[in-house]
Amino acid sequence: MNHIRLHEANPMLPGVRVRAVIDTDALAENYTTLLSRVQRVSPKTQAIAVVKADAYGHGIRPSVGALLRAGCRSFAVACLEEAVALRRLLRELLAAKATDGDTDILVLGYTDPANAPILAAYHVTATLVSSDHTERMLASARRANVTVKAHVALDTGMNRIGFPAHTDEEIRKTTEALLSFFGPEGTAIPTERRRVLWPKRAADSEGGLLFDGLFTHFARADEDYTTEMTRADSLTMTQYARYRRVLEGLSLGGVTPRLCHVCNSAAALRFPTALPEGCLDAVRLGISLYGYGVAEEGGHIPTRPVMRLETRVAHLHTLLPGETVGYGGTYVADTPRTLATLPVGYADGWLRALSGATVTLHTPEGDVTAPVVGRVCMDQCMLDVTGLPVEVGTPVTLFGRRSEELISLSERAHTIPYELLCLVSARIPRVYG
Repeated sequence: MNHIRLHEANPMLPGVRVRAVIDTDALAENYTTLLSRVQRVSPKTQAIAVVKADAYGHGIRPSVGALLRAGCRSFAVACLEEAVALRRLLRELLAAKATDGDTDILVLGYTDPANAPILAAYHVTATLVSSDHTERMLASARRANVTVKAHVALDTGMNRIGFPAHTDEEIRKTTEALLSFFGPEGTAIPTERRRVLWPKRAADSEGGLLFDGLFTHFARADEDYTTEMTRADSLTMTQYARYRRVLEGLSLGGVTPRLCHVCNSAAALRFPTALPEGCLDAVRLGISLYGYGVAEEGGHIPTRPVMRLETRVAHLHTLLPGETVGYGGTYVADTPRTLATLPVGYADGWLRALSGATVTLHTPEGDVTAPVVGRVCMDQCMLDVTGLPVEVGTPVTLFGRRSEELISLSERAHTIPYELLCLVSARIPRVYG
């Protein structure tokens, strides 16, 4: 296995304090499985792999390498800083092919228009979030004499970013605004073009914006599936209807973006038969790539967790009746108890809220489970292993053998698997196999 230390000043030393084992084969298999499921309903739909936040804490370099090997050529990130780093990585990984021109990078969030030259230089697609943002991005592109490729975000109900598209009036105004920015003058644009340079009469050399895509984000598509239409399902369909009205208005005006996308992985797997056009041109696969949050009618899709968080027992001692454990004395022994100390704590991403959680110890007699007792410290936590065949050095899996482990931890911490994955600290080495 290959080891990567994210805190570069920290040396790699013998032994294991705590490590995150990353299964890149599982990542590639998840990508293939998910895309196959999508294409059963929408054969021409492509996948955009979301690799923001260092690939959800899994490590961007090995994760992108695995996705490339699986055939992925479209990626999405949260911000321009991530996009520039990803473009540099793609150029390096694809150096043997002498080009990375067949790969796309979309920034899903806001980008300062002053960075239009950087967007163009690194062939990164920006997201336009409002009329004002579009005007400022255009002005910056014109000043720098560059063409910036862009997708337009519609706010259909997430209420985060995007051109407003909730009410009839908002939909009308947004459609008119986009046509004024990108629409043809007098004659319809041939369908095969499907791209419009703005200003309308500008040549590429004069700089401008290339309207390449239109998307929205569903706010509640990942909630538990039920056979009856829930309020969450209803909102998803309402958001889709609002998106369709803008898209149809643009089409009537002669403008059809090249890439239309509305579905994250949850929506793509739960709603494809309900959406008249299936999954459109693309789906954005995020947490599902890493083995979580994937369900469809009839059950879960067989994806595998990509990250396994491991440590070892560092110390054993006896807790006498009446004694407490850790800060605040929240756990009091009523009988003699055997405690195991693990060298992992909230500075590693193992949250204080995980007190009481159950972890798995791998003993010579088989796997056993034990609860975390007392408050989780910054760098350590304690287990009650009374009566269990545990020794110093016994391996421990905190999560990652099955998706249910991290899901249970996230429910205990009143959060979601996304957060716990992203919180795995940079001081924890990633081990890739």
